[in-house]
Amino acid sequence: MTGELESADEGFLHGKLLIAMPGMPDPRFDKSVILMCSHSAEGALGVIVNKPIDQLPFRDLLVKMDIPVTEETPRVPVAFGGPVETDRGFVIHTTDRVVAASSMPVTADIAMTPTLDMLRAIAEGRGPRRWLFALGYAGWGPGQIEDEIASNGWIHCEPDVGLIFDSVAGEKWPQAIAKLGAGLSGFSSDAGRA
Repeated sequence: MTGELESADEGFLHGKLLIAMPGMPDPRFDKSVILMCSHSAEGALGVIVNKPIDQLPFRDLLVKMDIPVTEETPRVPVAFGGPVETDRGFVIHTTDRVVAASSMPVTADIAMTPTLDMLRAIAEGRGPRRWLFALGYAGWGPGQIEDEIASNGWIHCEPDVGLIFDSVAGEKWPQAIAKLGAGLSGFSSDAGRA
């Protein structure tokens, strides 16, 4: 079903790309680019968009979920969305196709849908124009992501539909850094305060 999404209550990082800084101490987030799907005083939730699970093709996952595949079913990898609830899936997609009851707006151009209806539509070739499917998500409690940013663990920028959906996974992190107008040599993993 296509349709308009109502705007979400937006927090500071809602809809932004969160980029791991060089020297990220948590290996699960090394060179990660995360689409921040929600951020409020209660915490934050995002989905990593640049880490494919090579041994898990999307078509194989659909078969395991008893969703029929067709010739229209894309042959792409599933993404590692983050270390929380890795058995739970999320479709990050353009807003040209949404599920009215379950699609959550992230930006004017991007939504997140956690339902099987969207997976069935994609399998049948009726899905959104651009999308990626991820297992798991990254989550932070109240004030946690703000502390990690202050400790020089992350930097953020505006979202880029082309980077999220069209770029090769291994090129998304350097492309996100380049969006900031600086090369990798200009960044340090050392925290500092003025």
